[in-house]
Amino acid sequence: MSPHRILLTGANGYIATHILSQLLASPDNHFIRAVVRSQSKAEDVQSIFPNASPSRLEFVVVPDMTAHGAFDEALKSELPFDIVMHTASPFKYDAAGSPSDFIDPAVKGTTEILAGIQRVAGSSVKRVILTASFAAVGAWGLRDEKNKVYTEEDWFPVTSADVEARGSDKNFVYLASKTFAEQAAWEAQKADSVTWDLVAINPVIVYGPLLHKVKSVDNVNESMAIIWNKFLKEANPEGEIPPNGVPLYVDVRDVAEAHVLALDNPEAANQRFILAAALADSQKIADILRAVVPGANERVPRGTPGKSTFPADQWSADNSKVQRVLGLKFRSAEETFGDSGRQLLELIKAV
Repeated sequence: MSPHRILLTGANGYIATHILSQLLASPDNHFIRAVVRSQSKAEDVQSIFPNASPSRLEFVVVPDMTAHGAFDEALKSELPFDIVMHTASPFKYDAAGSPSDFIDPAVKGTTEILAGIQRVAGSSVKRVILTASFAAVGAWGLRDEKNKVYTEEDWFPVTSADVEARGSDKNFVYLASKTFAEQAAWEAQKADSVTWDLVAINPVIVYGPLLHKVKSVDNVNESMAIIWNKFLKEANPEGEIPPNGVPLYVDVRDVAEAHVLALDNPEAANQRFILAAALADSQKIADILRAVVPGANERVPRGTPGKSTFPADQWSADNSKVQRVLGLKFRSAEETFGDSGRQLLELIKAV
């Protein structure tokens, strides 16, 4: 692999810090300009990589990624960028407002970086790697999902009318925002003046250890909070197994690796990739935590070990494309949930 000059947005995020870690660990000496919302966020990321040379890593602050021209200055460079990795996608669950107040920032955050490339770096950028989501793939109840096996050809069949009808449902609006943002990226890529190709990475719910520093379990990201709140927060070994959530999982380190593997692969051009390691119901997660995480037996509900709680017609996804094209090998559920559980229990010991 040849060295690349990479602009990485949302660099302080859960997935992005792992991407940054793998890029910096690469022997190919990639240069990364990391985009963050504030100087304090830059300092947070810098503290994770204290030995990163300025010749490999620098930071730029973009406080509002939805503003016109938001990324123009970030994209300007004497030595031009050839790769843009766009991981940032603003969405605030706790904000008030209409559906458009949630969807517009996600879409504009994507269209602004792509428009900025055309204005500032259109001749140098050869590939945009977009951190998309399986949210834009599944049907999420809008169609019959019994025994469905999703592929990269599938899209969440949401319309503007659906959003208007269900605008008070934040989860639904979130799914729509991810869908509309990815669709906007594909539409932008089709323009005649575009010289870059697009790779969309569509992970299901992402678990795995945090790289960015948090003060306590109250500050972990949403997926790690699920493991904490459902399985580890209370000492409840005789309690009931919690309800199943999203049935598929993927490790954050595998998501990051997919981004890195997509840097040079010509077969990845203008392709979507579902990232889903395997099915994992709540009983399986509980079984793993109890088996591999010291101290978890005192907290995690026992349930009925080994007994699946999925329905017989549970939907799933085909993960063969990313393995075939990018060569990605998925981590085991034991590694993903084991590392997650250990980190969470270490956090409460540190308080």
